[in-house]
Amino acid sequence: MATIQSKDNKTIFFNYFKSLSQTPHRLRKRMLATWTPDQELNQVRLRSGADMKRKLKWYDLVALGVGGMLGVGVFVTTGPVARNHSGPSVFISYIIAGISALLSSLCYTEFSVQIPVAGGAFSYLRVTFGEFVGYFAGANILMEYVLSNAAVARSFTEYLCSAFGISDPNSWRVEVPGLLQGYNKLDFSAVALVLILTFCLCHSTKESSILNLIMTAFHIVFFGFIIIMGFCNGSVENLVKPTGLTPNGIRGVLDGAAIVYFSYIGYDSVSTLAEEIQNPPVTLPVGIIGSVFIVSGLYCLMALALCVMVPYNQIAEKASYSMAFQRIGWKWAGNIVGAGASLGIVASLLVAMLGQARYLCVIGRARLVPSWLSKVHPSTGTPLNATLFLGLCTASIALFTDLDIVIEIISIGTLLVFYLVANALIYRKYVLTSKNPPFPTLSFLFLITSCAIGFSISWKLEQQWWGLPLFGGIIMVVTAFFQYTVPCLGPPSEWSVPFMPWTAAVSIFLNVFLMTTLKMLSFQRFAIWGLLITLFYVLYGVHSTFEAEEMGMEMAVNEVPNPSIQLTKLEV
Repeated sequence: MATIQSKDNKTIFFNYFKSLSQTPHRLRKRMLATWTPDQELNQVRLRSGADMKRKLKWYDLVALGVGGMLGVGVFVTTGPVARNHSGPSVFISYIIAGISALLSSLCYTEFSVQIPVAGGAFSYLRVTFGEFVGYFAGANILMEYVLSNAAVARSFTEYLCSAFGISDPNSWRVEVPGLLQGYNKLDFSAVALVLILTFCLCHSTKESSILNLIMTAFHIVFFGFIIIMGFCNGSVENLVKPTGLTPNGIRGVLDGAAIVYFSYIGYDSVSTLAEEIQNPPVTLPVGIIGSVFIVSGLYCLMALALCVMVPYNQIAEKASYSMAFQRIGWKWAGNIVGAGASLGIVASLLVAMLGQARYLCVIGRARLVPSWLSKVHPSTGTPLNATLFLGLCTASIALFTDLDIVIEIISIGTLLVFYLVANALIYRKYVLTSKNPPFPTLSFLFLITSCAIGFSISWKLEQQWWGLPLFGGIIMVVTAFFQYTVPCLGPPSEWSVPFMPWTAAVSIFLNVFLMTTLKMLSFQRFAIWGLLITLFYVLYGVHSTFEAEEMGMEMAVNEVPNPSIQLTKLEV
């Protein structure tokens, strides 16, 4: 028996090294390989075994979108951004980030209506730019979800401390002297929360949605309490004290906008529920765009309420709202804020963990990760393996890692994916659907990105102000010329982004600009992550998909007497 097992292991290693020797050939075949929307909707989806159950309605989707975003933004990023970057003008940072998120959400909405599958941006980019771009975006989305969920789970501990009147947020954490700073405070309550939600999500999506709906309703009432009490007991003078509305200038406002973009993680998870909703062409636009509008308004009001209660330089970086109420003498209100914020964080974590499992499930269908991660449980209709796997990853990171270490790398990953989706929408509408030659569209996308980078560098250098009108003017002229010379044809869609290509072009510009405001350390960490996921693709992903797709196609052709008939079926 041991001899047979040894031979099997040798065979596996031999086949793997043989596959590695064919890596250049397989990369050429698979990196730009695309699927059609019909294949994504039918052929690829069958690999999960059972279908996900369509039980969600439009109000479920709006509640999931609102619940997914609210707990993250206000309670995690508002305090640090107001204190260190934007000052009292943090609400303007939220407006700028909200505009960028709204434009990106419009791009997401059109894709989600045309390709209503659980893969979100991964599926949209794979059918447009090919396998590797889709994989790279999907891996970044997973990174964004896991890290942001871990960060949010740790902030849950801080607000729960406030709910019980404990001022030190680290009092419920266990400090380990031998570990590095930032990784040395173990948070077991965050781990417990993640594991409890993981098991809830394994049970049923609909029941999880009902739980989120209840928590979100209470959460909005609680937001109203904070906004009203904040404005009633605050002072407008705090918006201009001690150094004006924008103490760090417009640069501080924009730096803050790039960081609070983290707050809008959540609306894209709504698109991953496309296989579980009724009437996707109507439900998806309402759910995605509606939730972004509602949340943007609440964010601005909450940011203003915080800044009128306390001068920006006295805002606490941890549990900011609870500490603000305690500063004005309302300790009981600080406890209520801690409890309400904890509830909101649970709701946002529930939605984000719902979305991350569906992303991994669809990536598993594509065979870019082990296929067992794509399985849908036949009785619950949920991606059980993906939910458990990512739940354990999130819990492991939440145990060790401090919020400050992950927050900016989350923003850069989010902005990159939204940038790619905007590019993909323009390419799909003007090349794949309209049957125009690709060169004009690719040239337009290259010029827009180049000018956005030029504008951003000019902004960074401060002295090169001539670059701002130059690059800004080029973007407007190039976009107008492209709109006039390249027709947008093709069959009418059930839902389309208005004012194309301007909407997507502005989204591209804003995402590039906000990325360049992040610190160099964020780009260094992101480069390391990008290298790791590229290595995984070269060593595993490309070989797995090649064997699943290319070799599977050859076997299918060889099994029929007339190969041309089978090829026609595959192409269709």
